Amino acid sequence: MAGDSIVILGVGDVGPIHEPMDKYVALVRPTLEQADLRIGMCERIYSDRGALQLHSGVTERPLKPFMMSIYSECGFDVVSVAGNHAMDWGPEPLLDTIETLHARGIKTVGGGRNLAEARKPAILERKGVRVAVLGYCSVLHEGYEAGTNKPGIAPLRARTFYEQAEHQPGNPPNIITVPYPEDVAGMVDDIRAAKKNADVVILSLHWGIHFIPRVIADYQPAIAETAFAAGADMIMGHHAHVPKAIAVHNGKVCFHSLSHFIMSTNFKSRLASRHPGKTMEQALKAFARKYGVEIRNDDPLPWGTHSKHSLIAKAVAGKKGIEKVSFLPVLIDQDLRPEILRKGDARFDESVNFMEWVSEDFNPRFQVEGDEVVITSV
Repeated sequence: MAGDSIVILGVGDVGPIHEPMDKYVALVRPTLEQADLRIGMCERIYSDRGALQLHSGVTERPLKPFMMSIYSECGFDVVSVAGNHAMDWGPEPLLDTIETLHARGIKTVGGGRNLAEARKPAILERKGVRVAVLGYCSVLHEGYEAGTNKPGIAPLRARTFYEQAEHQPGNPPNIITVPYPEDVAGMVDDIRAAKKNADVVILSLHWGIHFIPRVIADYQPAIAETAFAAGADMIMGHHAHVPKAIAVHNGKVCFHSLSHFIMSTNFKSRLASRHPGKTMEQALKAFARKYGVEIRNDDPLPWGTHSKHSLIAKAVAGKKGIEKVSFLPVLIDQDLRPEILRKGDARFDESVNFMEWVSEDFNPRFQVEGDEVVITSV
């Protein structure tokens, strides 16, 4: 690695709701500390204010602001707030979350007091290398998007269409997703502007279909190709709570989903409330059938057995752009701590095999080098 190169690490969703916060980082802190730049995703909102948006589908209140210590514990330099829950309690908690992150010395992307602020990149310089980060969300409830004079999230939305696949009534349809042209045009403008002021442009995208490990919506590759053509250098995706395919577009890497990084949840109690009259076992079985996932009693998280897998995206970058991209296989343990797996551990091989399975339709080449997996095109 050249002397003026830097190491960038990126992770998926962060937002544990159970204390203590410092316990979650114990196994990964040494690796995070070795990076020059750390990028995370804020899955929660943190505030003492707000009014529930009834169409949000949630009942959980915003977390207390002191619980944002988890982002400092991880040492994040920049965090995207462009999540699907960011406006569940209206604009005040989103703005409080952003303000509290800034007070901790952490830059934010993907949300703000208006659309211009939500689309503004965070630009950070390390060893003379300038990195721009942009954040967007594709899984927004109506009204969550920022406007000219309205707080909210930087949108990168898609419309869904259903096409009859066969002449037989009742057969599953083809599902077609098409990104909003105005959102894509805004993203392209943002990337081009950021590229003028940075050596590397990274997109943090909250998008895709959750829980199902191998399904990629067709709007996602379309957005990735457009973003890379506009000058983006790497995409770090999340939201799915399971790792998804890694794709290489003309030498540039798209992580469709890094999965979650540090999460805890009351998902089971919320699931039970949605299935009145059913036992927890029945409610979980209904969830498993809906998403085609397997659930085991020893799973650390309730979204299916594959939700124990996670990734850390790693990029080596210099003045001429990204030089090398790899991932560190991660497993979530029973205490909900991410553990970085090492070569020689059977779980490392299991994780690599899993990523080859979910990525096989996109044909990346994986090469194990030490404890990381280098990504190139076939």
